[in-house]
Amino acid sequence: MTKVYLLSRTLDPLLAVFTGLFAFHLNQNNPRTAPPPGHTLQELLKWKWAESKKIREARDKEASEEWENVTRELVGETSVEEAKR
Repeated sequence: MTKVYLLSRTLDPLLAVFTGLFAFHLNQNNPRTAPPPGHTLQELLKWKWAESKKIREARDKEASEEWENVTRELVGETSVEEAKR
């Protein structure tokens, strides 16, 4: 069975991507179909990025506190061992 292409093997996927991006752009910017303020893709991505940044910072802070506790314990143990010698 032969494959049928609209333009060519490589141009068809490019046309599909361009058409999808153009349709999305029109959907976001057309006054009749535009999402309400605060619900555009750009604003939603900024919100999601800020949320994930908060989570990352909290996780990093917790990890650094744990690491400080471990180093404090190790330094405390080695100083006790040196004092015994």
